[in-house]
Amino acid sequence: MKLNSNIICFSLLSWTTLLVTANSDLASDRAALLALRAAAGGRSLLWNLSSSACNWTGVHCVQSRVVELRLPGNGLSGQLPIAIANLTMLRTLSLRFNALSGPIPSGIAELTSLRNLYLQGNQFSGDIPASLFSLQNLIRLNLANNNFTGTIPGGINNLTRLATLYLENNRLSGPIPDIVLPKLVQFNVSFNQLNGSIPKGLSGKPKTAFEGNFLCGEPLVSCNGTGNSDSGTKLSGGAIAGIVVGGVFLVLFILITLLFLCKKKSAKKTETRNIIVPPRQSEVGTPADKATGAKNLVFFGNTSRVFDLEDLLKASAEVLGKGTFGTAYKATMEMGVVVAVKRLKDVKVSEKEFKEKMEVVGAMDHPNLVPVRAYYFGGEEKLLVFDYMPMGSLSALLHGNRGAGSTPLNWNRRCAIALGAARGIAYLHSKGPEIAHGNIKSSNILLSTSYDAGVSDFGLVQLTSPTSTPNRVDGYRAPEVTDARTVSQKSDVYSFGILLLELLTGKAPTHAILNEEGVDLPRWVQSIVREEWTAEVFDPELQRNQNVEQDMVKLLQLAVDCTVQHPDMRPEMSEMITRIEELHRHSQERETDQIHDADDGSSERTYSVDAGGPPSSAKD
Repeated sequence: MKLNSNIICFSLLSWTTLLVTANSDLASDRAALLALRAAAGGRSLLWNLSSSACNWTGVHCVQSRVVELRLPGNGLSGQLPIAIANLTMLRTLSLRFNALSGPIPSGIAELTSLRNLYLQGNQFSGDIPASLFSLQNLIRLNLANNNFTGTIPGGINNLTRLATLYLENNRLSGPIPDIVLPKLVQFNVSFNQLNGSIPKGLSGKPKTAFEGNFLCGEPLVSCNGTGNSDSGTKLSGGAIAGIVVGGVFLVLFILITLLFLCKKKSAKKTETRNIIVPPRQSEVGTPADKATGAKNLVFFGNTSRVFDLEDLLKASAEVLGKGTFGTAYKATMEMGVVVAVKRLKDVKVSEKEFKEKMEVVGAMDHPNLVPVRAYYFGGEEKLLVFDYMPMGSLSALLHGNRGAGSTPLNWNRRCAIALGAARGIAYLHSKGPEIAHGNIKSSNILLSTSYDAGVSDFGLVQLTSPTSTPNRVDGYRAPEVTDARTVSQKSDVYSFGILLLELLTGKAPTHAILNEEGVDLPRWVQSIVREEWTAEVFDPELQRNQNVEQDMVKLLQLAVDCTVQHPDMRPEMSEMITRIEELHRHSQERETDQIHDADDGSSERTYSVDAGGPPSSAKD
């Protein structure tokens, strides 16, 4: 008995020591993460400081140590703090697509367990630190799209496990060292200032890995038998002069573009309120004309006629936004009626054709379409009257204020919005093979107070001039669409796929927001799925939801299917509804189960993720 007691005491002492050590190590990891949060400004990281660091968004722990830190596209800026070196068990560090600057701290050499380092798409500068090449467990290194200068260090050969090396779009100079890495598969040094001949060990890499430099040798043009001599890369005086002149013109073009964008942004900020410009008196007509409905509002169906054009013109108007087809207003009339009014621009059809097309639009009746209640056609003014949607657009909720007091869009709501939008678009497509929306984007998905989605702006593409559609729609536009009016149901599917990616990632597609940066969503998502764990693409707000990752991955796959290049390979909207309905039903069942479990005092159900895990290229 005495021996057993000693064993028990020794075991308890050992476990206590281990727990104290683990807590101490996690405290050190937590301090390093907080130092990063304090140093890297930009959008605040959505971390609950009262909880364990292992529960923070982007942080993954194993045995109470931080082993992964993934914070892509979080608006981080400033310099990496030296304290990042205290994350001594870190295996993956991904800070891609932020605005971090300055040098990489030399203390990164302390991260001896690091296998994956993704720093592309930032503003890091200075030399590539030699300390990186002491990380002998490193498998993937991506420093592309930064401002690194100096040469590529020969110490790169110390990384004997390296499979990926991306250094493109920096300002590196000098020759490429003789890189001999047997496991190197992915390699790119394009668009730097490198010169000399390409080492023989890299001659099997594609041409695109070297373009945009002053290099020669396989797989590029021959070095004229000069071997590794730099003489084969000397430029003639005419070539140098051409480069200088071209550079001057490029700088001038960039300056002119920046001045133009600043001017437009300034004009946008000064216009915070506008009014609906009343039609000319000759257009409004006489009282007798109004009695017969001439030059007055034309109402559809059973829409209540509690107001007329005069009431609308007297209403107080608030600008809701400027879209592809015109400016939208919230109009509050004296009798208290509130409607949304769109003042169309660049309408190039006759009144007869306008009326015919509006009759088709007015006949569209579906719970997930924002109905057009009335229209007005005048010589100078064309107005459409819609139901007012008090929650605004999906775009505003996704990309507006996300701080304290903002409206969260959890998985259940996003799934329901996706389903509602799909049903509305599918209804349009059911009216004939030639009928397409043509302008699907998050700002045209409007929400009721219960977050029911309504698709707006349908049927308007054929009314406008082909030159009136601004470039900012391009982020949603299918690659085969060259004229804004030559859309199809398959191009609608592509746009809807972009919308799904936007819902899942929380990021706006390129040119989707005027004067704001966006992301080429399909390429961005594919790059992450190809290189890292799929979970990194999801909006941090979605990652708060438990046990939904499998469903998010399924919706992500559906979005990818919609955005394939070839139109015939995209699914039909009817198929989309079936697949999203299954996810939505699953979501509702899970929510019900969690409510019942809470009522019973039992724990929430958990769901194993058997799909969408790390692709084979991301496994160690």
